[in-house]
Amino acid sequence: MLARLATKRLHEIRQVLLRQSPQVSRPFSTALNYVKEILSHYPSNYKQSAVIPLLDLAQQQHGGWLPVSAMNAVAKVIEVAPIRVYEVVTFYSMFNRTKVGKYHLLVCGTTPCMIRGSREIESALLKHLGVKRNEVTKDGLFSVGEMECMGCCVNAPMITVADYSNGSEGYTYNYYEDVTPERVVEIVELLRRGEKLPPGTQNLKRIKCGPEGGNMTLLSEPKPPPCRDLDAC
Repeated sequence: MLARLATKRLHEIRQVLLRQSPQVSRPFSTALNYVKEILSHYPSNYKQSAVIPLLDLAQQQHGGWLPVSAMNAVAKVIEVAPIRVYEVVTFYSMFNRTKVGKYHLLVCGTTPCMIRGSREIESALLKHLGVKRNEVTKDGLFSVGEMECMGCCVNAPMITVADYSNGSEGYTYNYYEDVTPERVVEIVELLRRGEKLPPGTQNLKRIKCGPEGGNMTLLSEPKPPPCRDLDAC
């Protein structure tokens, strides 16, 4: 719940900044002009609470990754020791400490996805792109990483595509579920051609996270428990 609230708040702050300067890529020094707007969402004696949205802003300015200089600048703004910022960056996988491709592909490596073939999916991506994990292709388009549980275990295995192809301001983050080694290669080639495919399950026999062929249970209104008179409640 707290993670969802933090994500929602971060999204709201992003939208404020985009309305002020839409579709403009700003260097980090210029982006400091927006720090007051971010800090205004937090109590003045708790500036360190703004560490995540400030890091997000810094990452936008660097095309999807955070050099140490950006982390140090954030630490200076919120008046904490740099190590406190490093701790946040190294904890959250949404922050990248090395350069990434315009399409950063993240393979879920948690147990349900691993059982369903995530290792084979990662191998197919790395072989097709000719890179190792966390390396960027020579054309700068693709990189492949791993992320722990993305919360779609029922649709395992899955990947996420962090899309920086429209610049850091047009960043999107989409899930592709029920993938196969063959399908992820197709997804890469679609992205290479600039084609946008709908996110979600890649199994045409499923609707979202429903079973193949449609629901098999709960097809009618459930019967009330026999031990209670619900009308009397």
